[in-house]
Amino acid sequence: MHSTRRWFIIHFLLIGFFLNENRNALAQETLFIGAIPDQNPERLNRLYRLLCEELNKELDVPVRYIPVTNYPAAVSGFRTGSLDLVWFGGLTGVQARLQKPGAQVLAQRDIDLHFQSVFIANLTSQIPILKSQNELTLLKDRRFTFGSESSTSGRLMPQHFLQQVGVSINDFKGGYPGFSGSHDATLALVQSGSYEAGVLNKQVWETSLRRKKVEGSKVRIIWETPSYPDYHWLAQPDLDNRFGTGFTRKLQNFLLGLKKQSKTQSRILNLFGANRFIPAYDYQYKDIELIGRQLGKIK
Repeated sequence: MHSTRRWFIIHFLLIGFFLNENRNALAQETLFIGAIPDQNPERLNRLYRLLCEELNKELDVPVRYIPVTNYPAAVSGFRTGSLDLVWFGGLTGVQARLQKPGAQVLAQRDIDLHFQSVFIANLTSQIPILKSQNELTLLKDRRFTFGSESSTSGRLMPQHFLQQVGVSINDFKGGYPGFSGSHDATLALVQSGSYEAGVLNKQVWETSLRRKKVEGSKVRIIWETPSYPDYHWLAQPDLDNRFGTGFTRKLQNFLLGLKKQSKTQSRILNLFGANRFIPAYDYQYKDIELIGRQLGKIK
């Protein structure tokens, strides 16, 4: 009798132990998403909170947004596996893929295949609207700021277009440009007169115009760049092993299926500055990789 009772106690203890272990294992399988901090944290937190809630509802997995302090931190988080799905710019996406073989490009916005940067100037600088790329030479010896040092639209491609006409980053006033850290910071610095000119992505400029953050009496566009591919979602190569066969495809289908007809999804798309997401492929970023190597941003 005692031995039977003892067996039942041990049996239930073992069941409880394995149930707890399974619950702990399941609890650890959270999808961690991240993004380059290209805009102010309040806007990013609002966007990714909504996206996490929608992903959780549609895919039935816990989803958590992990903010990062700068662009390299997003690349590092993807390399170490602490971030599973990241919204990268063109350059940081290439950097992350090269450090994590098998990573999958899932989607880009409808505006990302033909993205642009805008050069802006404070009106007191008296820098004219440039008639051609060749007139970027007028920015020599001016106080000029890029965005983040690792930004595709705020540094890499603008520097590339400058170098095509013989302007190096050592040609600005003081022998070196500023690096504001984000696109909206660049706008604020040029608008305030801290810098005479700068460059940011066109989508942030247009969003700032709609939100009445641009003071037309202080700052204006002086030149728009040719187009290039930019932002995209990048996923870890092992998501199917962790979340089940076909999970990566489900994740991609969710992103591609975001629609304006849904109130929440419409808010997400609006915060992304897009009408929809479209498929993206790693080959689209070959030129970004080449330019990154030429400018020393990819070793």
